[in-house]
Amino acid sequence: MSAREQQPIRRLREFQPLGRLTDEQLILLSSRAEKRKFGPGQRVIERGVKDGLEYFLLDGEIKLEAVDGRTTTILAGSDKARHPVARLQPRMYTVTAATSGEFLIVAQDVLNQLLRSAPVTENDVEETAVGGGDDGSEAHDLLMEFYADLRSNKLALPSVSDVAWKVRRATDRDDSTAEQIAQVIAADPSISAKLVRACNSPLYRGFSDVRTVRESVVRLGTRTTRQLVTVFSMREVFKSQRPELQGAMDRLWRQSREVAALCWVLADAATNLDPEEALLAGLLHDLGAIPVIVHAEHHVEIFADRQLLDRVIDELKPDIGAALLERWEFPASFVTAARHAEDWMYQPPQEELQLVDVVILAQLHAMIRDRQGSELPRFETVPAYRRLGELELSASRSLEILNQAQERIDEVQKLLSIH
Repeated sequence: MSAREQQPIRRLREFQPLGRLTDEQLILLSSRAEKRKFGPGQRVIERGVKDGLEYFLLDGEIKLEAVDGRTTTILAGSDKARHPVARLQPRMYTVTAATSGEFLIVAQDVLNQLLRSAPVTENDVEETAVGGGDDGSEAHDLLMEFYADLRSNKLALPSVSDVAWKVRRATDRDDSTAEQIAQVIAADPSISAKLVRACNSPLYRGFSDVRTVRESVVRLGTRTTRQLVTVFSMREVFKSQRPELQGAMDRLWRQSREVAALCWVLADAATNLDPEEALLAGLLHDLGAIPVIVHAEHHVEIFADRQLLDRVIDELKPDIGAALLERWEFPASFVTAARHAEDWMYQPPQEELQLVDVVILAQLHAMIRDRQGSELPRFETVPAYRRLGELELSASRSLEILNQAQERIDEVQKLLSIH
């Protein structure tokens, strides 16, 4: 059942970003919106769909299910219900009505047009959690345009290198030989050189040095080769054409590299997980920040303020990073790690330890090492620590492992710095 019906302005103001609109704009929006009811168990939104609509939950309870099987519920009137449901497009969640409910549905282009012309106050800016800008300033108008581009899926997204794609395809085939995989890698001289240098590093060195890509593939094995090729191809993603924004990219690369090194050491020393998978998950955990920085190239006036840029990145990177990894066809474990890397209380549905647990632990350690620990949770309260079970990695033990493994951490950092 659906109907067009004027909604009370007071009710519309409960939702973000509708609260930034004037009374006249809300009346216009209400006249163009659709009110739709759903029964228990009815599918509301399909994952992967790009429909150009915003769904605001007016009544009832809904369930969101991600590609990795994780579910969450949203109850009308709660804090989560103040924002559009599953707003990133293509949709990243399947949305099902848990009870009888009702939605207000608005076309994104209608909402974006109204937001661009909406007046802005300092309180409105704080509501968006991105800060900055004076009332009516050009900077804030551009900021609204930035959000509109995100909602309408106009965001420029990076891509994986051709060689990384082809290596992944080759290693997926059971009949691929080391010679065939080496031929694919050899198409990129830069990655070829990095792989040989990595194979001769203290992390992978054998009794003698290797000289060819084929010898490197044989020594490393197809799984490690695949992960390292992807790791080396990622460096080019952390690049900007604007010198003034390359600083943000470099900071992001350094942070990602540090977390990746800690992931490798923790996974190798204290878990049963593949260290190279943990390394790659750590390197990709902040991937969602890259499109934000790339988009900022067109709006330098806004993002010249590093604090403002950091706040926008923190707000948007989990969903954008997860969407990117899904697009690149990464396993669900990597998608989950990107989405929940800084969700300290996250607990995966699986009983066994997951990549996301190692990334969370590495993030915590990195922040402590950088003296950012004042607002961090106590180690014993973080589910990722408790999930280690028989591995018995306590807070003090993990710090001890990392201190003892500083040389190996440095080696991993060098591996990621190979030019």
